[in-house]
Amino acid sequence: MLPERRHQLILRALRDEGASTIVALAERLGVSPATVRRDLVRLDEEGLLTRVYGGAAPVADRDEPFTDVATVRVGEKDAVAERAAALVEDGETVLLDIGTTAHRLARRLRGRNLTVVTSNMAVYEELADDPGIELVLLGGMLRREYRSLVGFLTEDNLRQIHADRLFLGTSGVRPDGRVMDTTVVEVPVKRAMIAASDRVVLLADSAKFPGTGVATVCGPDALHTVVTDAPLDARTAAAFREAGVALVEAAV
Repeated sequence: MLPERRHQLILRALRDEGASTIVALAERLGVSPATVRRDLVRLDEEGLLTRVYGGAAPVADRDEPFTDVATVRVGEKDAVAERAAALVEDGETVLLDIGTTAHRLARRLRGRNLTVVTSNMAVYEELADDPGIELVLLGGMLRREYRSLVGFLTEDNLRQIHADRLFLGTSGVRPDGRVMDTTVVEVPVKRAMIAASDRVVLLADSAKFPGTGVATVCGPDALHTVVTDAPLDARTAAAFREAGVALVEAAV
């Protein structure tokens, strides 16, 4: 079994059943305890679980409800969304991540000739009545407070999808360019979105630099473009430039 698949199964088991021992996980996966122990070290370093004596526990979600986040930094998010919309070409298949900035971007895609794929219920509601948009809603388990779909069904759906462009959200960006998230259950979905896309555009207003987050979604090398509303600090900008990422500043 490939390490990536083992990691998915370990995280799913912890999400569904809570804390577990190394021995129990090894039996569940049909691998050695030593293999599971190495997997837990890796997943702990990425912030996807918490290692405890003899096993691991899931990391609790700490995100704010969608309705609360939607009222914060509205002008900056609108500027980022407006600039991001200008990157989209007619006829593209566009993948929209969860989050309030992606929702604001969806508003600016109305009337376009596009295919939009999303796990974001707010995006779905925004575009459901637009006849010009071919709208694909990914399946999964509904997180009501954050209006998103997550879980293995969402990840499996994404393996059947190919997108020209992903617009990715984030809880924050580290000075070394790592994209972070505070909600562990969303991280596998974000990674699957990245794998399904030719180009990855990060939507991040200036409050995300430097940002918080317990789990690494990806490094700067996975990105093609960053759209933000203010100049980045020197260290973060250098990390993106070294990785060949285009920096696009939106006018507020």
